[in-house]
This record gives sequence, C-alpha cells and structure tokens, in this order.
Amino acid sequence: MEQQTSIRTNLQLGIYKVIDPFVKVLIKLGLTPNAVTSIGFVLNIGVAVIFVIGGEEGNRGDLSYIGWAGALILFAGLFDMLDGQVARLGNMKSTFGALYDSVLDRYSELVMFFGICYYLVAQHYFLSSIFAFIALIGSMMVSYVRARAEGLGIESKGGLMQRPERVVTIGLCAIICGVSSLYIGGNYKLYVPGVKYHVFETMSIFTIPITILAVLTNITAFKRLTDAKSNLAKQEKN
Repeated sequence: MEQQTSIRTNLQLGIYKVIDPFVKVLIKLGLTPNAVTSIGFVLNIGVAVIFVIGGEEGNRGDLSYIGWAGALILFAGLFDMLDGQVARLGNMKSTFGALYDSVLDRYSELVMFFGICYYLVAQHYFLSSIFAFIALIGSMMVSYVRARAEGLGIESKGGLMQRPERVVTIGLCAIICGVSSLYIGGNYKLYVPGVKYHVFETMSIFTIPITILAVLTNITAFKRLTDAKSNLAKQEKN
C-alpha cells in the first residue's frame, strides 16, 4: 500500500511540473480555483450531452460519440488537478473552496455516469448499463467512506480506484474504443468455434473496463471501510 501511494505521489508531482506553467497563466488571467472547478463541471455536462446525443442519433456501429466523449472526459479531468494547483500557487486556498471542489467532483462524476448509462440503454447494452450503474455506486461510496471517516476524525483513503484512476480509465478506454472502430469497424465481433455467441466486440473495449471498474470501486470502498474500522479501534485503544 505504501509503495502504491509513493508511486501515485511521484506521478502526481511529475504531472504538476508539466501543468504548472499553464496554472500560472490561469492565475494571471484572474481565474479563481472555484472558477476552474466550475469549468470542469461544465465540461462534464458536455460529456453527458455527447453520450445522450450518441444514444439518440447514433447506432450500434457508430462509436465515434464514445471516442469524442472520452477525449472530453480527460480534458475535464485535467481541471480537477488545475483547481488545486491554482489554489496552492495562487495562495487562494479556502475551506469553502475545498468543499466546493469536492461537491462538484461528485456532481461531475454523477453527470458523466448518467451520460454513459443513457447511451448504453439507448443502444441496448442493458447488461453493461447495469455494470455502469454499479460502477457509479462504487465511485460514490469510495468518496463517501473517506468523507464520513474524516468527519469522525480518522483517515481513510487510498485504494486502486480513486477519482483520478476512474477518470483516466474511462476516458482512455472510450478514446481507444472510438479510434478502434475506425479500423476494425464498430460492429466487429469475435466468435470462438463451438460458442454460440460472440466473446468480444468493438464495444467491449469500453464496456469491459467499466465492468472491472464496477468491481474495483466497490472493493476500494469496502477496503476504506475496513481501514477506518482499524483506525477507529486504534484511536479508542489509545
């Protein structure tokens, strides 16, 4: 766990070095951390809009909407990092800013998953839509367990699927799915001799990671819960 945290921290520091020049530009333009957070939220609304339009106007073989939504997911996710850096480098930290950031992060994720579920239902991927909804539940509980534990005065964070990992996983897989459809076709299906149904299709590039996400987010939530229990026991013992 400590090694995983160290790798994650080093990766974040590397990303900060890359984005810091852009952060300084935002500060010079007069953007506040809350404004940057709001921009990220609006972009996630755009993600949902793309998925909804794709569900209404696209077809099962047209996965371009997924690709474009994935690109916007990653771009919106960038603002999740920018707002914190704007607050730190611009000396604009505030308690309300931290609360505002957390609340809009939850709204952003809810809106994004709404778009995903809408698209999957509209395109008749009903089983995948269920897993997407389970992934949404897990994502919310990962954040809730941490917030509730911190409210009790203990730390409960970490795990495989924190928000940055979820955003990168969904965004990248959506882009790869959209790009792959241009080369192998959106309706590509892989069959195995002796098996009645196909075992893989182009859409699986997007839906399989969501299924994995559904499992790992809930595992992360329960892991945080058990960590909180251990920390509470230590606190009561002391």
